[in-house]
Amino acid sequence: MDRKLALVTGASAGIGAAFARILASHGYDLALTARRIERLDALGEEIRLRYGVATLTVAADLSEPEAPGTILDHLTAHGRTVDCLVNNAGYGLPGGYADTLWSEQQAFIQVMTTAPCELAHRVLAGMRQRKFGRIVNVASLAGLIPGSAGHTLYAASKAFLVKFSQSLHLEAAADGVHVSALCPGLTYSEFHDVNGTRELASSSTPPWLWMGADEVAAAGYEAVEANRAICVPGAPNKAISALVKAIPDDWALALMASQGARFRKL
Repeated sequence: MDRKLALVTGASAGIGAAFARILASHGYDLALTARRIERLDALGEEIRLRYGVATLTVAADLSEPEAPGTILDHLTAHGRTVDCLVNNAGYGLPGGYADTLWSEQQAFIQVMTTAPCELAHRVLAGMRQRKFGRIVNVASLAGLIPGSAGHTLYAASKAFLVKFSQSLHLEAAADGVHVSALCPGLTYSEFHDVNGTRELASSSTPPWLWMGADEVAAAGYEAVEANRAICVPGAPNKAISALVKAIPDDWALALMASQGARFRKL
């Protein structure tokens, strides 16, 4: 109970699982949440045996409005408070905006923006009181470049997380709370398998654009420890972000119009 506790959402695979292992290697106990309890329990046991830390697993669907409160109530019932929050849960919703159901978009907004904001809001007061806290919002390179056709709210939700993280970074720094937005590009994880774009993305983009989940999570951990508001891991992603800032907006949008179909599906 003397160890700090890290809550990782979307922890059952990919960047979330990688974050969990990195945090455990630095001495954090873990609270792991996602929808798939079997995978969470297996990861929790692996981490407990490897690193000797305590693990709690909570099955929750963040598209349900009550989920953030349920997760934190579960931790409170075990006598734990959150010292580090990794808002990692997310997915892509393929298709054009008018071709999807509003209920699908509403659930997407709940997972991608509302739940991360609520979790951060609920844990922030305690972090400030204890003069220690770490919040990583897993955004995306998509939040730093123009939006594309298809997956209409994805870039918008990630841009929201970037701006949210910047503001929270400025508000909380004086109280020892570090806040960072992690903005990876193409990452080897289950993300593209879940939304059905794995073959499209891998066949139309060069291998050097891709990063492993472990190296993305490691960059995110280093960034929040250093209290950098934005972390763009990988030289190619940094170059893309810098290029978009350097050229006129209409040029950048035209570039996205010509290239977006390589990794987005209408």
